[in-house]
Order: sequence, then structure tokens, then C-alpha cells
Amino acid sequence: MSRTRTAVFAALALVAGVSGPAVAVTPAAESAISAIPCTVDYKIQNDWGAGFTAAVTVTNNSAAKSSWAVKWSYAGNQQVTSYWNAKVAQSGTAVTAGNETYNGTLATGGSVSFGLNGSYSGTNAIPTSFTLDGVTCNVDDGTGSGGGGGNSGGSGTRVDNPYSGAKVYVNPEWSAKAAAEPGGTRVSNQPTGVWLDRIAAINGVNGGMGLRDHLDAALAQKGSGEEVVQLVIYDLPGRDCAALASNGELGPTEIDKYKTQFIDPIAAILSDSKYASLRIVTTIEIDSLPNLVTNTGSRATATANCNTMLANGNYVKGVGYALAKLGAIPNVYNYLDAGHHGWLGWDDNFAPAANVFKQAATSEGATVDDVQGFITNTANYSALKENNFTINDSVNGTSVRQSKWVDWNRYVDELSFAQAFRTELVSVGFNSGIGMLIDTSRNGWGGSARPAGPGPTTSVDAYVDGGRYDRRIHVGNWCNQSGAGLGERPQASPAAGIDAYVWMKPPGESDGSSTAIPNDEGKGFDQMCDPTYTGNARNGNNMSGALPNAPLSGHWFSAQFQQLMANAYPPLS
Repeated sequence: MSRTRTAVFAALALVAGVSGPAVAVTPAAESAISAIPCTVDYKIQNDWGAGFTAAVTVTNNSAAKSSWAVKWSYAGNQQVTSYWNAKVAQSGTAVTAGNETYNGTLATGGSVSFGLNGSYSGTNAIPTSFTLDGVTCNVDDGTGSGGGGGNSGGSGTRVDNPYSGAKVYVNPEWSAKAAAEPGGTRVSNQPTGVWLDRIAAINGVNGGMGLRDHLDAALAQKGSGEEVVQLVIYDLPGRDCAALASNGELGPTEIDKYKTQFIDPIAAILSDSKYASLRIVTTIEIDSLPNLVTNTGSRATATANCNTMLANGNYVKGVGYALAKLGAIPNVYNYLDAGHHGWLGWDDNFAPAANVFKQAATSEGATVDDVQGFITNTANYSALKENNFTINDSVNGTSVRQSKWVDWNRYVDELSFAQAFRTELVSVGFNSGIGMLIDTSRNGWGGSARPAGPGPTTSVDAYVDGGRYDRRIHVGNWCNQSGAGLGERPQASPAAGIDAYVWMKPPGESDGSSTAIPNDEGKGFDQMCDPTYTGNARNGNNMSGALPNAPLSGHWFSAQFQQLMANAYPPLS
């Protein structure tokens, strides 16, 4: 049970639903309540004996403010160790919490919330007195829940696998689009990720749902059971340095804007005790850190943009900051993007990638404890399991690794890669309990083109190409791939070390436009989305394999959705 101290008159307890018969509020009591200049609700959401998480809500009943500062003192040896949605400083037992740049406005009758983690030994008493800008906020006798929002709805203790025993949030916006397609009701009840891919998405774009709207809808879906909400955190400075279709709104140097206008507001919403009963899975900045491994330096695949992001460190800083801020919230589960087997499965990428991830996970105040796991194949097409050949096969004395398709990779599918990469990540210092997610939204590769068995043994290329489920022209192709199908349906604990198969990329949302389309979303035109493009070093100078007539990334692509259903594996009934 959360402990709470609300800075209000005892009279307020009479209207806050405390035990006992209902009591009418007299005019005198109403007058007393309205005369209170401020209230402060300080709740301990989680206490594990040597440390704690507290949520603080401040309500201003006096003149509107453009900035604010709340002060209190601890009775014991509590020390604030981290915080969010406020700037917190401590001197001895005295603590001051001031506004961030984005939440300084505090209207008359308005409230603002922030949170902190702390350490202590002995007892962890609730502070008994608070001030707002030097004015004392009156306190009750500790018996009331008062005007600060009540107790947390959850225990604040993370479980090993958030997907275990839980429903997963069905995004009503995506569900409506899917259901409107012929045959779409067969999958429109599946859970998909909610993409926060620009600052405006936090409050909703073009009248669409914002983050709070989705969380409120998740609470409504939750009922009495457990519910997972899947969020994609995706707005790094200089985003997607090796691609153009998914370039973002922030320039390479805008790390401070990323922190204060993107991550901080998201953290403020997720830390609201209203949502404490949800299990919030955040997938952190897809396609970012892997680019620092494969598309920098003197490699043929290097780009000037990726070298810039390697040099300025803002991918590492941004990911570290996001992990630290979001990881401080007890019911948030951070999963860091780990590319896919066709990106990091080669010997010169595999171990270096794990080390870059460790660097990011220990920067900007983050620790490995802020990482609950990793996700592979996000928004990609790599087959989950190739059953018709293995990496250990050979044809006429030639290893499968020497085939043009495998090209010396150590892995031929996502499941084997994810399980092996998990072991590598633990070896460099990540916790042994981390789990992997695999995005199976578009890697089914079913339909009439799906091979029924191994290819001929006339050559290693014939053997691999004739038997592989993944029908892409090249493993480096990633944009709106022709022939792709829905993969395994979302499910928890499907294999050793795998927390879940997920549909993090909502099927039917485009990867990028086939031609240049002017837009105000910061999205460029990438030739890999042009079906006539003949390729580059990153896809072996092959055709792009992209579908024609695609809209901007993230926009609904009906033809693709129809193809995904037609080629689903397992097939749709």
C-alpha cells in the first residue's frame, strides 16, 4: 500500500472518502478549503527497504504562476538519487524541487506532478511540511487522502516478464483502419505498438490520440487483469542516419530539445500514479545504436550523417537519458533496439554492438538495471525461423555461410540471432534476467511462394535460395517489401529467452514513400523505397524489392496490408 501525506486541512478528509459515514461539507469548511494557498500530495509508491520511489503532486490555489519551487525537509537520512519532471536539489535534509522549462506554468487550481527516487536507512518518514514559493501548504493529520490523487494503483514492483499473464493493449486507431479493410477483422483485435515519433505525437497529431488518450484507453481495456501497453520511443537527434524515409524532426545537435521537450514530458505522463497499474513497455530508439556500429568509419556502408552522430555522441547520450528517465518509473519496462540478424549477425558487428549498447546503457545516469531487455527485427522482415537449412549445413563441401544470401553471417533467422545475442549481452554486463522481444508483424513470408522444403543440392546458392522462407532479393532490403506476410501472432514466452513475439510495427503502416512527397513531418525520400532503384552497398547493389505507390512512412498503405494478410504465416483463417 502506498503511503501518502496530503497538505490539506483535516476538514478535507471529510470529502475524500475516508472510512465512516458520509459527512456534508459545510459552507465554513468549503471556505476553509478554498483559502488553502496550496496542497502537496507526497506518495511513496514503492519502498524496498533501502530505497524508495515517491510521486509528488502540487496544486496551486493562489494566483497563477509562470515558475514554481516546492520545498520540504526529511526527518531521517533520506537522500534523493534521481528525479523527473522537476529539477531537484538537496542540502542536508532540505529538498527543493523546481519546475522544468516545459511545466513552469501553474494556473490557479492547476496541478503539476513530479517524481523522485531516494535512498535511506532506518525509517522513511513522510515529510510533514511543504512550501510552494515560500508559502506554507497546510497539512492534515495524516488520516485523509485529500486532494492529491489518492494511492497508486499498482505495487510498483516489476515482474520478470511483463507479457506473462497479461493482455496487451489494442490501439483503437490502428484497429479501426485494419477492420475497415476487406478481411481485416481477422487481425484487427491484435495488439500493436504506439509510435511516439515526434514531439507533437505526445499530445496527438491531427486530432488523433495522444499518449494520455492511449493510456486511458488501456486502463479501460484492462479490467481487473494485467495489461501491457507498448510504446515506441523514436525521435533522436539526427534520427536514422543511414536512411531518409524515417528522418526525424530534430537536427544532429538538438540533444537538449530531445531531453526536455520529448523524453521529459513522456516521463511525466508515464509517472502519473493514475497509470501505475499498467505494465508499460517502451522500445527505445530503433535503428539508432546499430548504425554507429555498421555505418561509420571507413566502411563501404558508412554515411556522413552516421559519422556525425558517432562523433557528437548524441545517440549514446539520448538513449542513455531515455533509459534513465523512463527506467526510474517502477512500472515501465525498457527494451533497447538491437537491429536484426541481417544487420548485426556478422562477426565484426555482433560483439561490437553489444559493447555500444552497454556504453549507452551506462551513460547519462542510466545503469543496466534500467534495461529489462532488447527487441530485434522492429519494423523489419527477417524470417523468425528458417526450417529448411541451418548455418551448419554444407552442400558439396561448401558451407551455407558462403552462400550469397547468408554471406558469412553467423545466423540465418531472428530466433537463433536473438537467443545468441542475449547471451552476448549478458556477457558484457547486462543482467542475466533480460528477455528478448521479436517483432513478427511482417516476417511470415507465407502464401504460394513459401517453399515446402529444402532447395536442390546442385549448389549452395540453389540450396539456400530454394529453401529460404524470406523471399527478399537481399537481406539488406527493408522498405515495404514485396511478398511479405504477417508473422506469428503476438504471444508471451514463446521460446527460451524470448519474452514475447510482438507486432511493434503496426501492419499496414508504410515504411516510406515510393516517390518524394512534400510533408511537414521531417520525412525525406529514400531510394530504397523506390521499386525501380538498383541499390547501394548496404543491399549489395540489388533492386530494392519495394512495393509501388507507397505513402509517407507511418501512413496507411492499404495495398501492403492486403498483401500481408494474403501472405500471412501461420495463414489467416
